[in-house]
Amino acid sequence: MSATLHSLRPAREPSLDPMIELVSGDLNHVNSVILERMQSPVALIPELAGHLIAGGGKRMRPMLTLACARLLDYPGTRHHKLAAAVEFIHTATLLHDDVVDGSGLRRGRRTANIIWGNPASVLVGDFLFSRSFELMVEDGSLKVLKILS
Repeated sequence: MSATLHSLRPAREPSLDPMIELVSGDLNHVNSVILERMQSPVALIPELAGHLIAGGGKRMRPMLTLACARLLDYPGTRHHKLAAAVEFIHTATLLHDDVVDGSGLRRGRRTANIIWGNPASVLVGDFLFSRSFELMVEDGSLKVLKILS
């Protein structure tokens, strides 16, 4: 039995490097969209959102969105904004989750709700949700809205 289990283990740890290499150019575009769309005349919004977005996440969800576009040989650029929308949805849920759970740390850093308080974290999470829907509406596809909402 142990020989069978042993043979099922991968020879080496899985790596994201091949996927990162595949989508790196597109991911730069996504990061530009994220930085542009998290701007606001309310200084707290980009500060708080930037704390979490720049907090060391892998951008797994946008990478998967971009990899799917590559897999399907999609020739356009719509996937850049949609991948940013996916990241905003994810980030908003993290902000809300930390408030609900009373979390103090995320990825080894103090959470936004600890630094700026629960109300600010919830409101910036709501802002990011609204930005994600703004990006989806700009895309113009009701199918996208249905899938991501």
